[in-house]
Amino acid sequence: MERNFQKVEEILQKHGYKKENLIRILLDVQRQYRHLPEDIVNYIGVALQIPPAKIFGVGTFYAQFSLKPKGEYTILLCDGTACHMEGSTALLKAIEEELNIKPGEVTKDLMFSVDQVGCLGACALAPAMVINEEVYGNLTPEKVKQIIRRLKEEGEKDAQ
Repeated sequence: MERNFQKVEEILQKHGYKKENLIRILLDVQRQYRHLPEDIVNYIGVALQIPPAKIFGVGTFYAQFSLKPKGEYTILLCDGTACHMEGSTALLKAIEEELNIKPGEVTKDLMFSVDQVGCLGACALAPAMVINEEVYGNLTPEKVKQIIRRLKEEGEKDAQ
């Protein structure tokens, strides 16, 4: 696939082509492309005169980065102690049934991805999940399915 690097150039310009802004640059790339594509990492390496291997090292060290595409809706399901005790396992089963994917996977249409995380810091709302930075708490398997179905409908409307 031939890629236009205009967006990457805008991100690099925004951060003044400074090596010390690498994490901020990668965060903006992640927001734009929902992962860190290899060709873009190579492009950034050339632009900042940083070996791509070093950039990949940063990309794999920090949990917020992904080298594989994430869904338009990124679901982070908490499996910390409070959420686990309150039934996060049943929530995961509901997500798997609704989307037919497991943690670490993305739907074929790239609409949803799901990951289990150690703690979201929303223990008072257990069990909880975050979808694109929006926190959902006091969940049941049925509530999770309703949320996903609503997002599917919104995605279909946006596609039209």
